[in-house]
Amino acid sequence: MTALPALGTAGLTTSEAAERQRRHGRNELPAPRPPSLAARAGTQLRDPLVLVLLAAMVVTALLRDVSDLVVILLVVVLNTTIGVVQEIRADRAVAALRSMAAPSARVRRDGADVAIPAAELVPGDIVRVESGDIIPADLRIVEAVQLSVDEAALTGESMPVARGAGEELSAGTVAAGGRAVGEVTRIGPDSALGRIAALVSGQPRRPTPLQRRLAGLGRVLALAAAVLSAVVLAVGVLRGQPFGEMLLAAVSLTVAAVPESLPAVVTLALALGAHRMARRSAIVRRLAAVETLGSVTILATDKTGTLTEGVMSVDRLVLPGGATVTLTGRGYDPGGTADPTPGPQAVRLAEALALCNDAALAAPEAGPGAWRPVGDPMEAALLTAAARCGVPDDLRSALPRIDEVPFDPVRRRMTTIHRHPDGGYLVLCKGAPEALLGPVCADDGVLAAAAEALSRSGYRVLAVAGARRTGYVSAAEAERRLDLLGLAVLTDPVRAGTPETVAAFREAGIGLVLITGDAPATAAAIAERVGLATGPARVALGDAAASADPGIEVFARTDPEQKLTIVERLQREGAVVAMTGDGVNDAPALRRADIGVAMGRGGTEAARQAADLVLADDNLATVGRAVLEGRRIYDNIRRFLVYALSGGAAEVLVMLAGPWLGLAVPLLPAQILWINMNTHGLPGVALGGEPAAPGLMHRRPRRPGDAILGGLTGRIAGIAALITATALSAALWARHAGAPWQTVLFTVLGLAQLGVALAVRTRGTDRHNRGLDVAVVVSLALQLGALYLPWLRDLLGTEALTLPELATAAGFAAVPGLAARLLARAPAHCAAAE
Repeated sequence: MTALPALGTAGLTTSEAAERQRRHGRNELPAPRPPSLAARAGTQLRDPLVLVLLAAMVVTALLRDVSDLVVILLVVVLNTTIGVVQEIRADRAVAALRSMAAPSARVRRDGADVAIPAAELVPGDIVRVESGDIIPADLRIVEAVQLSVDEAALTGESMPVARGAGEELSAGTVAAGGRAVGEVTRIGPDSALGRIAALVSGQPRRPTPLQRRLAGLGRVLALAAAVLSAVVLAVGVLRGQPFGEMLLAAVSLTVAAVPESLPAVVTLALALGAHRMARRSAIVRRLAAVETLGSVTILATDKTGTLTEGVMSVDRLVLPGGATVTLTGRGYDPGGTADPTPGPQAVRLAEALALCNDAALAAPEAGPGAWRPVGDPMEAALLTAAARCGVPDDLRSALPRIDEVPFDPVRRRMTTIHRHPDGGYLVLCKGAPEALLGPVCADDGVLAAAAEALSRSGYRVLAVAGARRTGYVSAAEAERRLDLLGLAVLTDPVRAGTPETVAAFREAGIGLVLITGDAPATAAAIAERVGLATGPARVALGDAAASADPGIEVFARTDPEQKLTIVERLQREGAVVAMTGDGVNDAPALRRADIGVAMGRGGTEAARQAADLVLADDNLATVGRAVLEGRRIYDNIRRFLVYALSGGAAEVLVMLAGPWLGLAVPLLPAQILWINMNTHGLPGVALGGEPAAPGLMHRRPRRPGDAILGGLTGRIAGIAALITATALSAALWARHAGAPWQTVLFTVLGLAQLGVALAVRTRGTDRHNRGLDVAVVVSLALQLGALYLPWLRDLLGTEALTLPELATAAGFAAVPGLAARLLARAPAHCAAAE
């Protein structure tokens, strides 16, 4: 192996380094500062519906209505606590962006090589880089030997790139092979990694579609509740009722009209959804993002590590004459297969791949795990291919290397000479086809055409040649009149199941766009292979992102700023964008997207820090499952709104219409609040756990501008009218029969809403939400307890009903639920999803 020459420089002195550090600062990225508990709680409390509840708390406190004050306070505290706890847990689950930096660096200080923390590097430092090192700062290469750099985290390029003297190395990339010495040019925030970090921090979080819809709904409901309550207050005072009592009744109606448990229902539904998703390998970092997945209209996906495995692999060997051997396996595991079984030609080519090679394979350290490359990943892929063709592990010791000409980017080939056990020498050469076909060996028309076609299809192709020599010649002289052994065709393999996942997204009405830093031909080939493009892929380069025609399916050669531009452009066009990625270069776009999805195992910490959702299994299919969960949650929120708003509207209508029917005070304030708490509490929360409706993933995604109540107002009005008519009819019957009509009205109004809760549940599925059954039974028991427990009767002003009176009230109460269930035309309609 060629040694790295001596530097011939003493590097910086300690005092010079200290002075530069005072001037430039430390080689660190700004640490992300998590919000304080107060800031997190403040975000939760700014919800419009919660603000209405806070206003109601003030009024009840002024009126010294302690019981109502406690009930409202509990709802506010529960909602705030759940939201804050989930955000804290998510922040702790993801490592900080700073861990992306290299922990130490080998530098030249005071004429000696020393190891120092990477944070202490300063511009002008001379740094030594070995294979496997993370580049600790932006460097200008002074000297290099066989240096190849894995820049996938920054550029998305899946192949290691050869670098030489005078070229730049970016902080955060990895030396895949070889060695180098470089001078530090930029550190910390000024480095490539720092500039991307600045792009991330400069992207504010956009409100999610659900947050925007609920904020609008909250404003409408708050205004409507205030107006209706004012009407009730005015009517009562004009009819001679005491002002204090009517004010308390008006406040109670405000609480009844506003679904105050909606924030708790939404938060619990999102938290339970996050828990389900965590069990399915999707870690939610921001609670509101759970539902956003159900609103996604465009999925912008990275290529390397997302659609593909993110590892190099030899897809096939092409032999002289055109015969091929297809290789299969996972990653760098040598235990794959070759089809057909390799014959003498294929074995000779495979042996050359193992011998003309500087890499090694590392087995999992303990138990199941992935094999790892040691050295250049591409060379490790060639070594893996040789093993899959049956090349034994001891081949290198049997044919020891005695000379070599290392690969360099000018010659674009590598040559090695080996002593043969049978006498003589074996000369082997591998490199770019154009560097071998002609200069090193005779041009085979078949293989030359195959190499060109494969390159156009996005594959990386290496030609391999070799020959036996009886006498020793140097490697440089041996590169003549070699025999062409064949081609090795490399690719970053498509992840298993990706085409099926892409098809499922299309069926769900979600468009897909590929955004990658890779070459156009490679990106287009992958897009066509996974079904993202149904015909020849429409490709645009990253520098044309702002002006590209609509309908572009692939953006290639994109940098972080261009990825950000693409996401912003899609959002301006009205799309709800989910962005998947795993590299540092994806972080700004992940942050800007409506929902950023990062790979957990193979992704960088920068991507995970910027994302809303982290996939622990790095599987795009998990995003599909998360979309289903988001749509289910949105359906259940709409389901709850049908239930809660129809019940609240019925309570308001009863209070407005009752006096005109001779029912002077239809319900007492405490009775209104009891019904509201009992029906909107446990059953309302339980509705958030309803299973997904059949065919949910076959629907088109809802439009971003759709109101959350879109298509539901008629249903809400109809159920509210049914409950109102039934409750008032029951009260009039009771007054005519001499029964306690106010208690009958109170009972029917509460039981009817519990019946509606059962009526709006999901139909057409074999999954059953037992939680709703339990919640309705508990609420039923509490409603009956208000009639038969003396202390509750005293608190609420109710009377005990006889068994016939109770049976009659139950009969009245069953009507709205049965009618709502029978009139539902389809499961989706019944589920309040359409």
